Amino acid sequence: MGGIKTMRETMIMSPGPTEVHEEVRRAMASPILIPEGHPDFIKYYSSLTDKLKKIFKTENDVRILNGEGILGLEAAIASLLDPGDRVLCIENGIFGQTFGKMAESYGATVTYFSSDNKKPIDVNGLERVLKDDNEYKLATFVHCETPTGVINNIEKINTLLRNYEILSVVDAVSTIGGEKIETDHWNLDVVITASQKCFSTPSGLVMISISDKAWEMMTNKKQKTQGFYTNLLPWKDIQKTGTLPYSQPIPQLYALEKAIDRWYQEDVIARHNFLGNGVKQAVINAGLSLYPDSGFSNTVSAVVIPQGITYKMIRDELWKEDRIFVSTSLGELSGKVLRIGHMGENCNEEKLYRLLKALTLVFKKYGVFLKEDLHKAFVDALSKK
Repeated sequence: MGGIKTMRETMIMSPGPTEVHEEVRRAMASPILIPEGHPDFIKYYSSLTDKLKKIFKTENDVRILNGEGILGLEAAIASLLDPGDRVLCIENGIFGQTFGKMAESYGATVTYFSSDNKKPIDVNGLERVLKDDNEYKLATFVHCETPTGVINNIEKINTLLRNYEILSVVDAVSTIGGEKIETDHWNLDVVITASQKCFSTPSGLVMISISDKAWEMMTNKKQKTQGFYTNLLPWKDIQKTGTLPYSQPIPQLYALEKAIDRWYQEDVIARHNFLGNGVKQAVINAGLSLYPDSGFSNTVSAVVIPQGITYKMIRDELWKEDRIFVSTSLGELSGKVLRIGHMGENCNEEKLYRLLKALTLVFKKYGVFLKEDLHKAFVDALSKK
């Protein structure tokens, strides 16, 4: 391997893809006991989606697609929209904006409701806008904007949308499995997540819940959906037909099954809340700044990089000395923010302690003043919870 250390000796603490547990990796090497095309395969696939329904908190249909998370977002847009349809893009960050750009690429007329990216979506402002103009086919929004670490109140957002019968499409890629989400109770129509975030399985699977209202909208489109891979409608009646639209990556399904089983072994949401808050309190107590002003996510912390040091210096030193990787942000925040991912397998007290200790040494080496060592502040914060 040319002297490169193995992945077991590294620690990837970015906000996804996250580390994969050894049991999940081993599951991918399991013999394929039920080949695709066998009558029992659709039963196995359905058993997985039934388990996911409990995590999504839904009785809606759930489907697993073969592709990275963006596939789920684009497939929802492609399957629901006709050219000329009006879409409301509710955004306070890069991924929210991406939803709007996708809709535009399919010919939709998009109106953007934009909020400060350091705060959650301004629900009161959204309410005022909708009172004046609410003739939209659907609205898109993001649960957690990982570039900034801001969590949005999707329950309140969707309550407003339901008042005007606007269908909701939600990017929950970085939250399902790590944050509270109540798909049915909050009346969410399309909710999308992916395997490489809180589920901590390799990239390559999309999980999407689809309401009856969303299926109906897809069925009644004026024009056929362009393309095949991004068309969700062929997935609607798979239980009746007994077949899937295209071949599935069975080893990755095995990995997802193992990850789901591990998820059920504890209160994972509580762990994300506990350790996520601990990281943020440690950052504040050490005298550093979090990027958001409010609406802090339990799955990622965005830390403002202090003066006297750059992201490249932090990244290179952590990798050289400790084989730890953390990422910066995207767009205008690239190089200005350090993002600590504490979701899925990364949401682990020992790993976070090791990262914060290594960060403390890097900051001290380059003369960054800390009121308190990050790892010690982390321990103190957890002991007071």
